[in-house]
Amino acid sequence: MPKNKITTQGYFIKRLRDCGYYVCRLFDKYSTTDSRRWTIVVNPNVESVFITCYKSNNFTGQGLYEFNDGGVRIPKNYNISTDSVEVIVTHLNEFNVIGKCKLNNING
Repeated sequence: MPKNKITTQGYFIKRLRDCGYYVCRLFDKYSTTDSRRWTIVVNPNVESVFITCYKSNNFTGQGLYEFNDGGVRIPKNYNISTDSVEVIVTHLNEFNVIGKCKLNNING
């Protein structure tokens, strides 16, 4: 099993930053009864996409992520379940939230 997991906030942020996104930690102190793990904002002052990672026993080994920009570029309540940062970057690109790297260069 890989050392770093996509559900780890620091790893997730690092991978997005490696792709040229500007990423800010927003919050990670949710209560134990809350299903959210952490929330970040991608490209603030431009697209300002909030990404929230959720805990779920139904998605073992994967993350469940909610994307929210108020419905400007991304449909409201848009969720992705994946274990791949490449999938996250692909979805961001499809909604014209663009980093500075090409998809084939983000493995690492």
